Amino acid sequence: MIQIFGTNKNFDVKTAQRFFKERRIPFQFVDLKEKEMSRGEFDSVVDAVARETGSRADAIETMTDTKSKDYASIAYLEDGEKENKLFENQFTLLKQPVCRNGKTSATVGLAQKEWESWR
Repeated sequence: MIQIFGTNKNFDVKTAQRFFKERRIPFQFVDLKEKEMSRGEFDSVVDAVARETGSRADAIETMTDTKSKDYASIAYLEDGEKENKLFENQFTLLKQPVCRNGKTSATVGLAQKEWESWR
């Protein structure tokens, strides 16, 4: 089952929900305001993104919302510290939507081309 992590007010999250609804692909929406990802979920997303970007550090950079008002709090941290800070502040620092297809596939932000292959 596909999971979409984000907030209801985020335009890109609404776009992702519409994408899957229009194709009648079932998904579960998880509102980050109410319930953030568990450590296991977060790690599986980081691992999936790292397979695309080449490293865990690059995955964390890809997953971080650089337009967030809180971005300055992690911009100059070391990689391990960045990852912990991102996990602790998913609601404010994570680029949305985070879409997860099982434990092996995940995207951050709008990725319709990738979602097309998720059936």
